[in-house]
Amino acid sequence: MEKSSPRMTGGTREAPVNSSPAVASNAEGEEIEVLESTDVLPVAQEDQWKSLFDKYDPENSGFISTERFRDLLATHGSELDPHKLEVLLALADGNADGKICYQDFVNLMSNKRSNSFRRAILQGSRQLKVCSLRDEAGLGLSQRLVRHVAYETLPREVDRKWYFDSYTYCPPPWLILAITIAEVAVFMYYGFQLDRLVLQVSSPSFLKSPLPYHPQLRAQAWRYLSYIFMHTGIEHLSLNMAMQLLVGVPLEMVHGALRIGLVYVCGVLAGSLAVSVTDMTAPVVGSSGGVYALVSAHLANVVMNWSGMKCQFKLFRMAMALVCMSVEFGRAVWLRFYPPAFPPCPNPSFVAHLGGVMVGLTLGVVVLQNYEQRLQEQSLFWIFFCVYTVFVLCAVFWNIFAYSLLDVRLPPPP
Repeated sequence: MEKSSPRMTGGTREAPVNSSPAVASNAEGEEIEVLESTDVLPVAQEDQWKSLFDKYDPENSGFISTERFRDLLATHGSELDPHKLEVLLALADGNADGKICYQDFVNLMSNKRSNSFRRAILQGSRQLKVCSLRDEAGLGLSQRLVRHVAYETLPREVDRKWYFDSYTYCPPPWLILAITIAEVAVFMYYGFQLDRLVLQVSSPSFLKSPLPYHPQLRAQAWRYLSYIFMHTGIEHLSLNMAMQLLVGVPLEMVHGALRIGLVYVCGVLAGSLAVSVTDMTAPVVGSSGGVYALVSAHLANVVMNWSGMKCQFKLFRMAMALVCMSVEFGRAVWLRFYPPAFPPCPNPSFVAHLGGVMVGLTLGVVVLQNYEQRLQEQSLFWIFFCVYTVFVLCAVFWNIFAYSLLDVRLPPPP
């Protein structure tokens, strides 16, 4: 996951440092997953931490007691963000063996949450003893936005605090914004070219663009992805753009462009391949495959962590998201069976929506549930990724051989 360096608390926010041990566990004893980051967030250089560790380990045993660790935090806690200090105090209070090894010490002091963090949380069984992130006052506009995003996407308070202290808008959520801007630009270009903004698909020249997927042109591999930039009309673009921005941007702010891009692209590719397998004579346009992958993954994550999600009006907002998805999907089904503008070629297929949903409910859920945890260490991620890879390979062979074997009568090229 792409992580940015910690934000200095400075003069914009004063947060009290609690010297008493704080343990991050919810009242129901909710299981906390292993949280680990591959990037070091440089509070200090590792050689400086080594000197500090040796000072508290005069016997050179490779361990320091949790009592000495708490003394170290009391002395050097001002170098850490307050919420990260709470996590370190939780480790000192919850580590059952009473000692901390050097690697755990470096991981934690360098802001890398490791297995020791998980053990401390699971052994604590008490609530955080300090106020929640929602209760903090005196925050600027950008800080309130980050806090809002944390509550929208993360189900655990300790994760929300960790994210709030770490996020700096660098890099900004550029991927979803860039895709959306490109989609709007392409739509406006063809809107002026076709002299039509509503139901552009009814124009005879609509599918002559090099972007949409067409079954006669399926050998042009880029069309399996580039079709997202073409939309059937402004109503199609508006619904996709609204869901893409409202869900995709917050998810990218938390999980990074790499992970969200993986889910989005997999949804887009699954959408076009699903059409080529199940609706073999229909073209495909629109970004619904990627959008539905993100939205369905987010909604599934909210449902699976319902008690922990503290976003406001979550039931109402979930209902509205389902309504928007249903309206957009219903429009696509209606259009598919509406008399085509240029027979015998049918109107664009709706199956891409279903391909995106399947990606979101499998691969997407795993990505969103493992905040700050390396995906390559998750067996469920590899299971779903292998299943997805097998589907892609089977769809590729289907496109190569099935059309001729089944003697499918394709519409003429645009």
